[in-house]
Amino acid sequence: MLKINMDDVVAVLHSLVPYFIGMAVLLLLALIITFAVNKKTVQNTANRKLIHSESWIVVLIGMVVAVSMMVSGPLSTLLNNTASTKHELTSETKDRAKHLAEQVQSEAITMLQNKDSNLPLSGKKVNVFGWASSNPIYSGSGSGAMSTQYKTVSIMDGLKQAGLQANPELSQMYTAYRKDRPEIGMWKADWTLPEPTADHYTESLMNNAKKYSGQAVVVIARGGGEHADLPTNMKAKNVLYQDNSKSYQDFANGESYLQLSKTEQDMLDVVAKNFKNVTLVYNGANTLQFDFLSKYPQIKSVLWCPPAGQTGFSALGKVLAGSVNPSGRTSDTFLKNAKQSNTFNNYGDFAYTNADEFAIDGKSPVGQPLHTLPHFINYTEGIYVGYKFYETAAKEGLIKYDDVVQYPFGYGLSYTKFKQSMGKINYANGKISFDVTVTNTGNKPGKDVVETYYNPPYTNGGIEKASTNLVGFEKTGVLKPGASQTVNVSFNDADMASYDSKKAKSYVLEKGDYDISIQSDSHHVTDHQSLKIGQTIKYNSKSNTHDGDKTPATNRFDYTAGDVQYLSRANHFANYAQTSAAPTDFKMSDKAKSEFINNKNYKVADHNKASDKMPTMGAKNNVKLADLRGKSFNDPKWNHLLDELTFDDMDGLIATGGYGTKPIKSIGKVQTTFVDGPTALNNNFTKVGSIGFPAATAVACTWNKGLARQFGEMIGEMARDMHVVGWYAPAMNIHRGPFEGRNFEYFSEDSLLSGAIASSEIAGAKSKGVYAFMKHFVLSEQEIDRTSMLTTWINEQSLRELYLKPFEMSVKTGGAQAVMSSDNFLGPVYAGASAPLLQKVLRDEWGFHGMVSTDYFGNFGFLNADQIIRGGGDVMLATTTVTNHITDKSATSVIAMRRATKNILYATVNGWTYESADKAKSDNPYWEKIMYVVWGVTAVLAIGLEVLAIIRFMRRRNGADAVAVVEADTDSKE
Repeated sequence: MLKINMDDVVAVLHSLVPYFIGMAVLLLLALIITFAVNKKTVQNTANRKLIHSESWIVVLIGMVVAVSMMVSGPLSTLLNNTASTKHELTSETKDRAKHLAEQVQSEAITMLQNKDSNLPLSGKKVNVFGWASSNPIYSGSGSGAMSTQYKTVSIMDGLKQAGLQANPELSQMYTAYRKDRPEIGMWKADWTLPEPTADHYTESLMNNAKKYSGQAVVVIARGGGEHADLPTNMKAKNVLYQDNSKSYQDFANGESYLQLSKTEQDMLDVVAKNFKNVTLVYNGANTLQFDFLSKYPQIKSVLWCPPAGQTGFSALGKVLAGSVNPSGRTSDTFLKNAKQSNTFNNYGDFAYTNADEFAIDGKSPVGQPLHTLPHFINYTEGIYVGYKFYETAAKEGLIKYDDVVQYPFGYGLSYTKFKQSMGKINYANGKISFDVTVTNTGNKPGKDVVETYYNPPYTNGGIEKASTNLVGFEKTGVLKPGASQTVNVSFNDADMASYDSKKAKSYVLEKGDYDISIQSDSHHVTDHQSLKIGQTIKYNSKSNTHDGDKTPATNRFDYTAGDVQYLSRANHFANYAQTSAAPTDFKMSDKAKSEFINNKNYKVADHNKASDKMPTMGAKNNVKLADLRGKSFNDPKWNHLLDELTFDDMDGLIATGGYGTKPIKSIGKVQTTFVDGPTALNNNFTKVGSIGFPAATAVACTWNKGLARQFGEMIGEMARDMHVVGWYAPAMNIHRGPFEGRNFEYFSEDSLLSGAIASSEIAGAKSKGVYAFMKHFVLSEQEIDRTSMLTTWINEQSLRELYLKPFEMSVKTGGAQAVMSSDNFLGPVYAGASAPLLQKVLRDEWGFHGMVSTDYFGNFGFLNADQIIRGGGDVMLATTTVTNHITDKSATSVIAMRRATKNILYATVNGWTYESADKAKSDNPYWEKIMYVVWGVTAVLAIGLEVLAIIRFMRRRNGADAVAVVEADTDSKE
């Protein structure tokens, strides 16, 4: 959700200053004239009064003109958004959305442990422990927040709906302890974990609980959000936390948010002492540190229930009761110690100490003065992220797998058992395929997931390759006991290629034996076969590009590697200690300084080309935007349309693209509305929202592409009800580590799983005429310093294979029409102005046609519309006037403006608002109508006052003349 940032408030006020100055000057001049023109200076009363009247009429007109310029200029975007008509979901849409949200969560809930078949619960009555049971995590904060417009199904509601009866005495104790959940907000995060201390569990309470039921369910929850990475040290000075007891601290120095607090441990001690059959429900998107499980043999079952959205906890009740069989799989690796992540030391707050020349002075969201230096983050782990590291490191002998990993990637249990049989591999014309027969060998209906991995041949010191790589997955339908389903697995040999940034500078499929396996998770092989690739294939020519690229992928990002050393598998990860250590050099290199760009040193004139010719503007070609619907991006008619636009038309479209784009009457371009966020549609201005779905992590845990597409389709249907055409989602950054605040908003640590789910959602929304802004493009894997000129250093292989992959799939498979760039820098250049990224890769290689928006256009010191449109960006997500307008009117600038305008209009005309002529209409916003009325009233009033002033002037003058005649006659008689 949009939050007020003091920098933006200052920016709004700053943009209005010239108008206020003009109004003040007019008022001051009128006052000066009023006092200066008096009986002494102007003795003629008629003239004096006329001057007074005329000066105040000018003030009236000037004030109206100034206010009109403010509302139609700097304030127009805010007013357009707030003046939008409120459009609500229909009852039918709400009902279907609620049902689908529950269905998503029913397939997302992942059973991590179920000893002695403890689940489903054997009885109807159950004791539910943990304060989070009374106030669970429904979503995250920021753009991924849910609307408060609709009632949410709580955990207790879900249990009741499933026919389970929770101990009311326990529930009352928790709600009495605290009703509200501490807010993890964008600008202030309260990380307090409310939990009653052990003395609340009196002997009487526990005796009653044991009499009530022999089953205990414990709920532990963890939150996160935009601008809120999870604390790695709960005792750090900047971590707001209130202990549950005055006699002890919940966390010791160095303990993280993903560990249990002392009060939670005390609660578990009490529960384990009194119950033999305990189920633990973890409610959160980040992978909790489950190292405590070995201490409690009484915990027989563990369920991972990611943030559940509006109705998802209905599914949790049904899973516990057994009417729904859990079929989720982990989208991330659960570690026994979250700080043992190989990325941990290279994640966090690292400021350059020698880059003060690039510092930006401003104010914090709460108004405190800031002196922001460029920061950096090193992706030293290379391609070895998540399971790709842990599996490969175990194979190379670097780690003992079971000492490090609690639950593998792709892991999940069921109430039934399945058998998977792998058919013979067929390899022809670059296509690899085989059948997998899945049989339910248990006694309950359920769904299974077929996970396919490959292990490529690796040469010591050669191209970096992980030993385990997900290459495909499919989820079965519901299989009854004894029933089977044959799943066809098919993928291209090019999907196993690696990017060689050092020698070939292209994707390469090396010859050798590739082990193709079906697995129950990333660590356990069910069956496998060897596939021989006879000769090395390089995808480096127009006739042989990689994965359908329009132009061959080649090195574009040598400059982003910097002077960082990256993890290598060579000699059994010999450089692991060095590359996994925290940074020690906090100085920006001379080379990086010479390439670093922000608003302090960007000179637009330095980037102009004298040879560029000024395009046509303001032509009368009578071409309307609707005429281009369904036309090719390269249709000649586009040039005729663009020739009609003026500089101001294009600037208005580009500069004021926050939560929608402005109308352009001359070409019939209507106003459009875009909204947040990944799990729901939230109009920050009308305050209308949609049904909230489970978190993106939950959708990934379903491992169900069809269900993800249905979610995208429902987003499209809800958007149409709300008169929304642009969806600021899905977000597909990688879970690089367990402490990322927006992991709830992203899918997985794996690029293929992320890309498959994201592209399915995008395709679903597109089928309803809604364009999804896939985000954040690219490398937005932490919230810390996100808007502090975060120079991100990464090698090209890992950038392409991991972080770009979901976006690539979303373009090629999902048909993405819109992009939101990220706030961070790609090396020394802001990602939203990176021509190698936005032009060479996105458009030239992948063939993307559509618009690229910035993330929220705040006063951060590096967002500059002139630079952005020249680098391949198109529209500024701005609601105020800062540096979002085009200032340069050279031919080079106008050419870039035309390109950006075309990209915006191409996406616009292919959205649902242009499906028919009646939909491609928009009324003037009410503020504009009011402005016209004020103009009319002012004109009538000014004319009336002018007439009155003249009449009075004439009367006074005539009266003065008459008096003069009388006086003259008197004088003559005397």
